[in-house]
Amino acid sequence: MAEQTDKSPVLAIETSGRSGSVAAGIADKMLAEVAFSGLMTHSTRLFPAVQTVLGRIDCKISNIEHIYIAAGPGSFTGLRIAVTMAKMMAFANGTKIVAANTMDVLALNATDYMKDRNIKIGRLATVLDAKRRQFYVAVFENTGGSWRKVTTDCLISASEFVRQFGHGAEPIWLLGEGLVYYKDAFTATGVRFLDEDYWCGRARGVYSIGRKKAKAHDFADPINLVPLYLRQPEATENREKTHRPKR
Repeated sequence: MAEQTDKSPVLAIETSGRSGSVAAGIADKMLAEVAFSGLMTHSTRLFPAVQTVLGRIDCKISNIEHIYIAAGPGSFTGLRIAVTMAKMMAFANGTKIVAANTMDVLALNATDYMKDRNIKIGRLATVLDAKRRQFYVAVFENTGGSWRKVTTDCLISASEFVRQFGHGAEPIWLLGEGLVYYKDAFTATGVRFLDEDYWCGRARGVYSIGRKKAKAHDFADPINLVPLYLRQPEATENREKTHRPKR
């Protein structure tokens, strides 16, 4: 595979949540994006969506030089689908992989929100459902128009988040699919919410972050690439509990 050029075709995939999307473009310019209809249909919708966006840029999948994926945290099934596709393309065609952090991808939705609503957001938190009343959360600060992560991705309860971040002098804005069923649990005097249309990850965000990492030659090793899980899948945890020795 040739080194990245200004005409290199790029594919970006976002399947970390309940819905998904795919984007394609040439080098720095994203040219097409398709969102999946329905919820949790990644396994059946992904490849047709890829074919659609590649058709719009007149490119075959075998010609893709870079693939950028949202590697987690997020849905165990959705992350595995994206990682598997990236590995297949790497082994079959030498496609280079960039693994983007889902929280960083989500944060870019707030940039779109500020432009669309003509408002300023200084503090931001991305929230994903980790099940069992736990949430994947990351906190960001707006520094000159860019989002700087000020906490590592962590597991936290809604009440603990509100205690730590929900009563500051400057409001903190929230987005993410963890709010779909639990928005009320995060309500506090210092908490604001982006409109629900901005809660899902977008392939355009994966594309943007992927390009920056690609230019820094920050590529993932396809052999060792695995989804970023902050906890084990629920089925694995249940098996371990079942086989855990009784005291």
